[in-house]
Amino acid sequence: MNAPTPAFLATKGTSLHRQLFLVLRDQIMQGLFADGALPKEEALCERFGVSRITVRRALADLAAQGLVERRHGRGTFVSPDLPLQRAAPSLSVLESLRKTAQETEVRVLEVEQGTPPPEVASLLVLAPGAKAVHALRLRSEIGGPPALLTDVWVPLDVGQKVTAAALKKKALYEMLMAQGIQFGRVVQEISAVVADPVRAGLLQTEVGSPLLRLVRLMHDMDERPVLHLTAYMAAERSRILMEIPGATINTLSAGQIVHGA
Repeated sequence: MNAPTPAFLATKGTSLHRQLFLVLRDQIMQGLFADGALPKEEALCERFGVSRITVRRALADLAAQGLVERRHGRGTFVSPDLPLQRAAPSLSVLESLRKTAQETEVRVLEVEQGTPPPEVASLLVLAPGAKAVHALRLRSEIGGPPALLTDVWVPLDVGQKVTAAALKKKALYEMLMAQGIQFGRVVQEISAVVADPVRAGLLQTEVGSPLLRLVRLMHDMDERPVLHLTAYMAAERSRILMEIPGATINTLSAGQIVHGA
C-alpha cells in the first residue's frame, strides 16, 4: 500500500534518515505493508526524494529495533514476530487498572510523604502546605520493555498504608479499595510531552522522543478527589483507547479538545 509521501522530510533539525525511520516505523505499526514487504530501496529513494545511503540507514535502524528483517537479495520485510494485533477496548477504568496490574511487573522507585506541586494540591483540594503521599512506579511488560511510568499523589489520610513494600504486592487502587474507598467520577486529560533524560532512561526511549501523558483525577462516591495520577508512555509502544456510550456523546464524557495552556 502506498501511503502519501509526507512533506516534512525537508524539516530542519532532524536528520533525513531519522525522519524516514519514523515515517516507516509508523506505517509498519499501522499495518500498511499488507504482504509484509517494504518497497525496494530504489522505490523508497524515489518516493521520499532521498539518497540510497539515507534509505539504508533508516532500514538499518528499523532492523536494529526488530521491526524488519533484511534478506539478502530479496529485500526488507516486516518482522513476523511483530505484535500488530490491536487489543479490544476495556470496558471500565477499574478493569483497565486490573488488566495493567495483571499483565505488567512493577518496580517501585519512590514512596514518600511530601508537599505536592501547587497544581496537584489544588486538584486534590489540599490546604496550602498540606502533605500527601507520593509514589513513583515503573511498570514493564513481563519479559519486555518498560510500559508505563506513573507519578501518583494521594491525600495523607487516604495513603497512610501506602508503602514501597505494599506496592510491590498490590496495585494502589486495590489498596485504596481494601480500606473502603469506592471510586466515583474520573477526570482524564491526555497530552503529549517530550522525553527528558530521566524519563527517557526509565522508559528506554530516546531523549526528545514523544511521550503520551495521561493525567487522571479519581474521586470517591462523595465527590472527594482521592488520587491524582500522571502516567507517561513511549508513544511508539503505546495507545490510549476510549469507549464513548451513545448516551454521553453530547457531554464532556465524550472528551473536549482544549487549545492553549
